[in-house]
Parts: sequence; C-alpha cells; structure tokens
Amino acid sequence: MRTDLYGEPEQFDIWLKQYKQSQSEKIKSQLRDLMVMTYLPFVKKLSHGLARRSTDPVEDLIQVGSLGLLKALDQYQEDFGTSFKTYATYLITGEIRHYLRDKVTIIKAPRELRELSYRINRIIQELTNKLGQTPDNTEIANQLQIPVSRVDEVIEVDRRKQLLSLDQVISGNSENEQSLGDKLVDNKYNDFQLIQEDRIMLSDAINELDKGLKDVVEMSFFEDLSQIEIAQKLGISQMQVSRRLKKALAELFEIITSKQEKIENAL
Repeated sequence: MRTDLYGEPEQFDIWLKQYKQSQSEKIKSQLRDLMVMTYLPFVKKLSHGLARRSTDPVEDLIQVGSLGLLKALDQYQEDFGTSFKTYATYLITGEIRHYLRDKVTIIKAPRELRELSYRINRIIQELTNKLGQTPDNTEIANQLQIPVSRVDEVIEVDRRKQLLSLDQVISGNSENEQSLGDKLVDNKYNDFQLIQEDRIMLSDAINELDKGLKDVVEMSFFEDLSQIEIAQKLGISQMQVSRRLKKALAELFEIITSKQEKIENAL
C-alpha cells in the first residue's frame, strides 16, 4: 500500500492559506497545481478503494474524485472545525459515490437488497472517514450487526453494476449527437482541465530543483512509486526519501511564490 505523499499537515496548511490570501491569479493557479499534485495520490487511493465495488474504469473515478478535491480547495475554511484532509475526504468520496449512484444502470435486485445496499454504502462512507481507509466486509457487517455473508451478497450485486461510458451517446441524431460526457461538463470539470493544461508551469518549477529532489518528486507523483519503492530504486533509506520530498515541496512553494511575485512587482 502506497504512503500518502501530500506533505506534512502544517506544510499544506501554509500553502492553503497562501492560496486563499493571494491576490495574484498566476500564483493561485500554480499553488492549486502544487496542492492537487501532492494530494492526487490520496485521490487515487480513495478511487481504487471505491472501484473494487464497480466496473467503472478507475481513471474516471480519479477525475471525478479530483473534482471533489477542487471543491474542497475552494470551499474549505479554517473555522470549519475539522482538518482539510477530513473535509477533502468527504467531498472526494461524495463526488465518486454520487457519480456511481447517478450514472449506473442497476441490476433489478429485490427491494430488500437495494435498501441494504444503500445502508452498506452509507456505513462504508462513515467508516472510511473515521478509519481513513475503506473498511472490509467484516467491519461493515459488525457495524450493521448482520452476517458477513449478507454483506458479501450485496457487494456481489454491486459488482455486477454496468456503468455507462462517458463516450456513450444518450441523445441526438447522427448530426447532433450528445454523449454522457457532454452532459457532465461544468465549470468545475473545466477547471480540472485547466489544471492539466496549466501543469507546464509547475513542471518548469520542478525543473529548477536539484536532480536528487527532482527525481523523488517525479517518481512519487508522476510514476506513482511509494517511498519504499523510491528508496530501493535510489539505494537510500525511506527516511531520506521522506526528507527529500519534504524539502522538494518546500522549495517548490518558494519558487512558485517568490518568482512570480518578483515578476509582477517588476511590471
């Protein structure tokens, strides 16, 4: 299981505070890219956990989960009385579950099973938020005080759900076709696309790092290697990898904020 690599909580809090306070749209854009990059492993972890109970391509779930992350970045306030991670987890899993619920064709199962499926999904979300990971069937059964075999039965029904493709045509004639993906597009999904297109600015900042720091960033966030895997590849300890990542992220924050401020002050 890969380790979450989005930095120390207090470090991320600094980025988030700067993101909220900055008057420069360019700095805000790059800080958003940095925060999305460092939280993407966590989005992937949640997406893979939820994908076990569906046939939906996990990449679709990651994109939908990233929408939840964007909402968390925009909406989170310090006075919410909860950590950003807890708040983001709720929105990320919520977006994915809404997608799975609203965009699937469910096999006609007995009403009792459908109702139990709803209860199980609610418990999964509650336990995921509480435990920080997707619960197993035994934990779900214990929480609901029902046999594990009953949970297994409902999960098996969920596994047979047939999800709609984002490219599937849902309306229009051959000259004016409209896909499910077209129906899903909104400003937030456009924002996610802008992040993808805007990532070149973050890449420029990464290229300014020393090779040792640049390597761990690329292996961690773009090659999806765990800290242990990176350590084995580089022949160093996992602790050294962790320190390099922390230093690299701190330097990226400094590069993004100070460099852009100098440019704007010179104008």
